[in-house]
Amino acid sequence: MQSAALESLSPTVRRALAKLGTDISTARRKRNLTIVMMAERIGAAKTTYLKVEKGDPSVSMGIYAMTLFVLGFGEALGDIVDPGRDNVGLLLDIERLPKRVRPKKAATAL
Repeated sequence: MQSAALESLSPTVRRALAKLGTDISTARRKRNLTIVMMAERIGAAKTTYLKVEKGDPSVSMGIYAMTLFVLGFGEALGDIVDPGRDNVGLLLDIERLPKRVRPKKAATAL
């Protein structure tokens, strides 16, 4: 049984996953690794790894992460949502800055 979240994936997300799968397949073949070798190295069944190369959204993030690690892209995964590279987040931070800065009033003694 598939979850409702998988059924509601946008076409953009589906295309991105399909491209990721294709890119993973290309990277594997460039390294002269077989499907069986990849499955063994990531610790998954051959059928699960084949789903990775198809960009199947039901495969766990851990399997995708391990696949990227085995192919030498482990560090890139950690940088995907790095706050320093989040242009939208940086713009939102700038928008939240106060228009004026006033000095704080000194506390009065009672």
